Amino acid sequence: MFEQIEIVEVSPRDGLQNERQVVPTGNKIALIERAVAAGLRRMEIASFVNAARVPQMADAEAVIAGTSELAGLRSIGLVLNRRGLERALRTRVHEINVVVVASESFSQRNQGAGIAATVAGLADMAAIVKHEGRGLSVTIAAAFGCPFEGEVPVARVTSLVAEVAAFGPDEIALADTIGVASPYDVIERFQAAQGVAPGVAWRAHFHNTRNTGIANAFAALQCGVRVLDASIGGIGGCPFAPAATGNIATEDLLYMMRRMGCAPPVDMAGLLDIAAWLEGRIGHAVPAMLGRAGIFPP
Repeated sequence: MFEQIEIVEVSPRDGLQNERQVVPTGNKIALIERAVAAGLRRMEIASFVNAARVPQMADAEAVIAGTSELAGLRSIGLVLNRRGLERALRTRVHEINVVVVASESFSQRNQGAGIAATVAGLADMAAIVKHEGRGLSVTIAAAFGCPFEGEVPVARVTSLVAEVAAFGPDEIALADTIGVASPYDVIERFQAAQGVAPGVAWRAHFHNTRNTGIANAFAALQCGVRVLDASIGGIGGCPFAPAATGNIATEDLLYMMRRMGCAPPVDMAGLLDIAAWLEGRIGHAVPAMLGRAGIFPP
């Protein structure tokens, strides 16, 4: 039904950031190495944020340094502001992902700044990233709903998309940060966004908080989105959004893609092994389904 899809692996960053038990740097590097060995190539592996607020990401520079020679890896570092960008650019990270939040309340809690201030800062950051020759993506977080304000109007999302697109990012992602979207919402918002920013490369980021993540991924594919974020084991969440649980699981997403004939060349059995290994590192079971049911056909 679709041409081959790209998976952006986010377990080293979005996957681990919400874990109560701090994962040692060596285990993070081992996770990235295992994921590359399984065939995953583009990964969000660190965020350059305040370590006091997100302790799991305090070792961002060390994680980048420990994986910078890893053949085949294209690394992504998440930043929220100019301070984070300056930290990221002192490393060898390949791409910068800047977050803009689609609700004022969540923006204040997540970024420590309002939407207008964040967008204004993005203008300068985009120019710097391009000058440095790094890739630039922008994620519009809470694009489908806010944990504090409720529904986020489609018009606000499209307005942000238009503003962000003017800065010339390589890619724009719409993120269901708290896992509230339905497939209808996905189609509605991606089509509206595509209408105000034709020609943009799109990515989708879904959480499976209410068990709609895989259905939403399929809906995004129907809209022409060809890049999807996912996290091995389905781990993850946002520290600043109540009850925002895990991402869609990479192995579950890959299973669906393989049955549809559009899967990237990733070792599914290898992902199950990583998920089992990861459980031992984080101290609890992962929520992904494929590891429970097994690969079909056997």
